[in-house]
Amino acid sequence: MAKYSAAAGSGRRAVLLAVAVAAAGLNMRAPITSLPPLFPELSHRLQLSSAVLSLLAATPVICFGVGAAFAPSLGRRFGEERVLEAALAAIAAGLLARAAAPRILLFPGTILATGAIALLNVLMASMIKRRWPERAGLGIGIFLSGLSTGAILASLLSVPLYHASGESVPLTLGVWAAPAAVAAVAWLPQLAHRPTITTPVPGTRLPVHRHALAWQVTAFMGLQSLLYYAALSWLPTMFRDRGATAVTAGNLLALMGAGNLVTSLLVPVLAQRMHGQRSLVVPSMIGTAAGLAGSVWAPLGSAPGWVLLLGVSQGSCLALAIFFTVARAPDSAAAASLSGLAQSVGYLVASAGPLELGLLHSATGGWDIPFALLLAIAVAELVMGVLAARPLVLPAAANPTRVSVSDQVLPG
Repeated sequence: MAKYSAAAGSGRRAVLLAVAVAAAGLNMRAPITSLPPLFPELSHRLQLSSAVLSLLAATPVICFGVGAAFAPSLGRRFGEERVLEAALAAIAAGLLARAAAPRILLFPGTILATGAIALLNVLMASMIKRRWPERAGLGIGIFLSGLSTGAILASLLSVPLYHASGESVPLTLGVWAAPAAVAAVAWLPQLAHRPTITTPVPGTRLPVHRHALAWQVTAFMGLQSLLYYAALSWLPTMFRDRGATAVTAGNLLALMGAGNLVTSLLVPVLAQRMHGQRSLVVPSMIGTAAGLAGSVWAPLGSAPGWVLLLGVSQGSCLALAIFFTVARAPDSAAAASLSGLAQSVGYLVASAGPLELGLLHSATGGWDIPFALLLAIAVAELVMGVLAARPLVLPAAANPTRVSVSDQVLPG
């Protein structure tokens, strides 16, 4: 009976963790994908220039890079579960702020929300490796499935919500604070799982930045993020320039998110079962390049097929990038450090994508040159992906930690 009760309790905790991870993932991209379908409307209602819109598109990625640099140390100091709870609350607060006064707080609210998302970007993967070491691929898949679902819903509903609210910018922006608040509540049970917080012995932290493999993972993360956020930010505007309606452009962005969902759960599980992941990287990159090219230069009527291919391929690339930060690390602490490096440097590199694409479009008056540049970047991403996909692991820290990091489950 005691063994049965322990197993039931363990199963209940696993279910609660899976639900909390999925709920957190749901809020990882919705605050971002809800904006691009409404860029023309926001430009008109809030008097935003093309340059300001480009900066708005780049702001989340910049915040991801800056916030990721602090995530590992915050996780070590306060515990990952506590930091993740605080981050979800901060997302809700930031989204409420930008909705309350969009003319004044659009950028500050976006910075607060996406800076908090940066903490989830880094710490969720390392927490999954610590809590589900044997099923890390499945845990990452659940997380990314929630992420993709949130991206789909925000892309699909932004324009209809805008019209249903009587073209109210505050209501359209503020509605996305509700899922973040729900996720913060769903995460509360995880505060009972507190890793032992210790001061590491000098020399025990793995200096991941000294290893070429870490930089290959970082480069793959950065380049896939650059392509993803450049497409996410400007595909709706590009399709509208080609003659698509606002609703159709939003639907196409949602279709890209649906493609992400197809591979977000499958690819991490497959990757964990493989000795190396080159056979996943190569077709993912070919699909990404084909999807970008077809979206811009193929007939508009075929856009759904190309966008779906792009979404499937980019979802696979994101899943692989997150998986590499876990699989190439010898333990959860190293995974947090590698994830912090890959996402801080990677997202700062990626921030050039939305910004440069928008500025190039303004300078050239078209989309040919901006998207040709993205295709060239895709080639560089392929090279880095093949290197990162090799079945290698960073060396472990030279000395063991003074106290092992393990979950303390509080009573109840």
